[in-house]
Amino acid sequence: MKKLKGIPAAPGAVLGKAFLYAENEVPELAKYTVAPKARNAERKRLAAAIDAASAELRSLKARSEAGAGAGAGYSAILGAQLLMLDDPEFQAAVLTRFEETGFNMEWVVYDTVRGIMSRMAASTLPAFRERAADIHDVARRIIRALLGQKPCSLEGLDEDVIVVARDILPSELFSMQRSRVKAIVTEQGGATSHAAIIAKAFGIPAVLGAQGAASAIAAGDPLAVDADAGTVLVRPSAKALAAFREVLREAKRRAAGGSKALRKLPAETKDGMTVTLEANIGVPSDAARALDAGAEGIGLYRSEFLFIRPGAVPSEDEQTAAYRAVLEAMQGRPVTIRTLDAGGDKVLPEFENDADEKNPLLGWRAIRFSLARPAIFKTQLRALLRASVAGNLRILFPLVSGIEELEQALALLDEARAECRAKRQRVSGSIDIGVMIEVPSAALAADVLAGRADFFSIGTNDLVQYTLAVDRGNSRVGALAQPCHPGILRLLKMTVDAAHAKGIRAAMCGELAGDPAYTGLLLGLGIDSFSMDAQAIPRVKAMVRSLRAEDCRALAACALAGRGWQENAALLRAWARKHERPAAARGRRPGKGSAPAPRA
Repeated sequence: MKKLKGIPAAPGAVLGKAFLYAENEVPELAKYTVAPKARNAERKRLAAAIDAASAELRSLKARSEAGAGAGAGYSAILGAQLLMLDDPEFQAAVLTRFEETGFNMEWVVYDTVRGIMSRMAASTLPAFRERAADIHDVARRIIRALLGQKPCSLEGLDEDVIVVARDILPSELFSMQRSRVKAIVTEQGGATSHAAIIAKAFGIPAVLGAQGAASAIAAGDPLAVDADAGTVLVRPSAKALAAFREVLREAKRRAAGGSKALRKLPAETKDGMTVTLEANIGVPSDAARALDAGAEGIGLYRSEFLFIRPGAVPSEDEQTAAYRAVLEAMQGRPVTIRTLDAGGDKVLPEFENDADEKNPLLGWRAIRFSLARPAIFKTQLRALLRASVAGNLRILFPLVSGIEELEQALALLDEARAECRAKRQRVSGSIDIGVMIEVPSAALAADVLAGRADFFSIGTNDLVQYTLAVDRGNSRVGALAQPCHPGILRLLKMTVDAAHAKGIRAAMCGELAGDPAYTGLLLGLGIDSFSMDAQAIPRVKAMVRSLRAEDCRALAACALAGRGWQENAALLRAWARKHERPAAARGRRPGKGSAPAPRA
């Protein structure tokens, strides 16, 4: 038996048989010089191959938009790859390399793209590194067309499998026979990669970044994939298999908590305290999964997914359609759409040349980027306003550090509203405006911000990172990112109290909100609304309904008085043991010496 560790990308637990998938790799290529008199024919071969690759992608895109894929958001990924194929600069780079070397076109395409991917892989920005998968996908299609090979896909599966690959490309996820793919394990990719986003939307458990998986696993090997913990057992022993079957039974018991009966019940403590449970989504098609899980609304729609793609910034009409789709799908339930959170590790392709920052997460990102690019910002605001008539819209501004940024954003919103009305475009008269509390200055000045906002939404991932000066992606210090640190808890309490003093809601949309080990603590701190990945809603609701608000307030008081995170970790471990059955989250129970920590 061998145990592999990777990144939990899409939740779930599965037993199954490995299907070793290597079709997304570029085939071995011959390298030879093309005779001068044959070079014009070689150029024509390239043009024909690009046309063939384009036809394949257009077919996949049409299927996605018709409902066979994952909807408009994912269609944008395929659209981005089409833009790459049609990009004159890309084609010119290939032809220039051909003129320089005279080698056969398959090799030239491979060599050109290898250079581009090498530069992207060396980038310090995850968004750059992740887009290399799209370039690889495009190049592979061109090369296979040049070689006369049939398009590869996972469409023809005739049995249930766990797909194992070095990497898996967006187009392959769109075309695969989803009913047969029970889980995905890859050596590459991360929690924010296209593969992770699509797998989560499809409800397919996924462990990405499991180094050595493709070489450690053989076709047909039995696998036990725990995508919540990010582990893969290869050829599990009888003892390990028995333990894993208990994991599956526990998952089934928890899933029973997500039955229709539970979905209809309120998220209410035993002594009558109610909270709102909402879903975080990345694309419009995720709204259906949120409703199925019992979400009372969308607490966070990450609008940047529409923007983070090669090619032009999405138009006002395109954005309006995407926002309207979510509002209509939620049937009057509130939908909180966060304005563009670009920058940091999410760089817009249009502004890649501006992305060379020494400390990008402390730099030109989120509301700072939007205020510096008012044309882009107002286009998004107009799209939001135009879509608002389709449902119950709430607009959320990210990474606000003080009142000046909030007032500038509100002024631009007023301008956008006036521009819509000047064009006789209908706009809702009632739109709540929220502020994300992600930096210490916003928490410390929450009383001031509450005077101009209709609600707060606390982003714990960044609040922990910025307050504790910890880069969560740095393996040397990542363990210090402890959300139960007394400093974090005091900022949370300060934020909630400031919101309530001004009569506004304090919501939470960070990963902490979806971790049942923290539910009691957050209830005790006074959080009004929890927003999380849809699959976490049943577990959190079950936990809420097992608790008493009075006990939660006592827990929070003890944690606020704690001397350090280790003391609070012990407190939360004891609490988790007491409420283990409703609250335990497989792979996340607090262990010795560390606090319970949500997935990064």
